[in-house]
Amino acid sequence: MNQKPEIGNPIRTKAILERYGLRAKKSLGQNFLTDTNVLNNIVSAAEITKADNVIEIGPGIGALTEKLAQAAGEVVALEIDEDLLDVLYEVLFDYDNVKVINKDVLKTDVKTLINEEFSDPSRPIKVVANLPYYITTPILMQLLSVDVKWASIVVMMQKEVAQRLAAEPGTKAYGTLSLAIQYKMDVRLAFEVPRTVFVPAPNVDSAIVELTPRHEALAVLPDDEKGLFRLIKGCFSHRRKTLANNLQGVVGKGADKKAQTQTILTELSIAPSVRPERLSLDQFILLANRLRDAELI
Repeated sequence: MNQKPEIGNPIRTKAILERYGLRAKKSLGQNFLTDTNVLNNIVSAAEITKADNVIEIGPGIGALTEKLAQAAGEVVALEIDEDLLDVLYEVLFDYDNVKVINKDVLKTDVKTLINEEFSDPSRPIKVVANLPYYITTPILMQLLSVDVKWASIVVMMQKEVAQRLAAEPGTKAYGTLSLAIQYKMDVRLAFEVPRTVFVPAPNVDSAIVELTPRHEALAVLPDDEKGLFRLIKGCFSHRRKTLANNLQGVVGKGADKKAQTQTILTELSIAPSVRPERLSLDQFILLANRLRDAELI
């Protein structure tokens, strides 16, 4: 096996960047992680074993990919930057369980990718990645929208976004993103990552988030998922307004609609004056179902 320092070693990272004349592309949100302890901790948080198939999004110059290759059965890495393909081919040459594919995850049929690229698609599928900050949310929503039973999704993102994913009702960070993620997944903040371990250093600190399928089933299921999230989005459109005021923007104005909405809130023991961030996911589902029954949404 290659005796060179690990790719994530700062000296090796610098050598690779200099050899290929590479500079991080701000347009692609590139920041190269140069701390092998952090890389090891990411793989540990994901509990990667040789029984796992792993999808990595945005491998960069392969620092995390190398660690994943050492721990996983197979790794498929999606890299959008064509300038990095030759680099990845060279630095990962010794690992025969890695495939690097020049694809944009947001334009990829992930389920087809799994079936075509892994030798045994039936093995547990995990996503492990250092996500570009500017498209973290679209990538997560894409992954959760596909018909794939993820064993886990362990990703690095901006610390502030990570806090929003894990936020509980009644907190400032709690909102549409919290509910969208927690609707399908349990969220755990594994650990924080300082900006100083990247080249170039970003302007914010990061965090590793572990998403796993919900351990506990929802107390009640929505009659209409799309309607539920239209309601949630509408309720958080003006965070300083009360729930009742935001609901007017969802169901429409008018004395009759206001009275019907008031009645439904009373029946659900929800105060009209409450702020939307006080409602749990189960309460939003109950509210959406009742509003739908009343043909208000």
